[in-house]
Amino acid sequence: MGTENASSSSSCFPSSSSIVPGWRYEYHVFISFRGSDTRKKFTSHLYEALRRNGITTFRDDKSLERGEFISPELMRAIEESRFAVVIFSKNYASSSWCLIELAKIVECMDKKKLTVLPVFHDVDPSDVRKLRGTFAKAFAKHLNNNTKNVHTWKDAVTKVAGISGWDLQDE
Repeated sequence: MGTENASSSSSCFPSSSSIVPGWRYEYHVFISFRGSDTRKKFTSHLYEALRRNGITTFRDDKSLERGEFISPELMRAIEESRFAVVIFSKNYASSSWCLIELAKIVECMDKKKLTVLPVFHDVDPSDVRKLRGTFAKAFAKHLNNNTKNVHTWKDAVTKVAGISGWDLQDE
């Protein structure tokens, strides 16, 4: 798994020296992303920038194939993170694994006060919020496959996409 130390001068993340006593998180940041969309460029650069600056960051480096289970380690990493950066990209919602992660992130957001920071990478934030475009197609496919968690996943996407984030268009 890709875990490294990293801290940023950005106001979104605490520097390692400014963490309040009693900080009980294993990771400062958990990055949720669709590997085929952003792994080699944006996610890789973000991860390295965080690591260089001393922010402990979890990024899953494995590609999950259909039929594989999401590891308990991945769920634990979400639970033990202070921030989650969710990188919404064109094919994010087509991955049931990304949506399972996102549902866990929302659960921790509600129960453990996980702070979620959305990034809209080459997608219109309103398309994500309103489940249009590639997000609508992905959810239609999940419904056709009789995926039982579609309602939970839709709620998680709309909740996180409703948070003010960064709109990064790849033009």
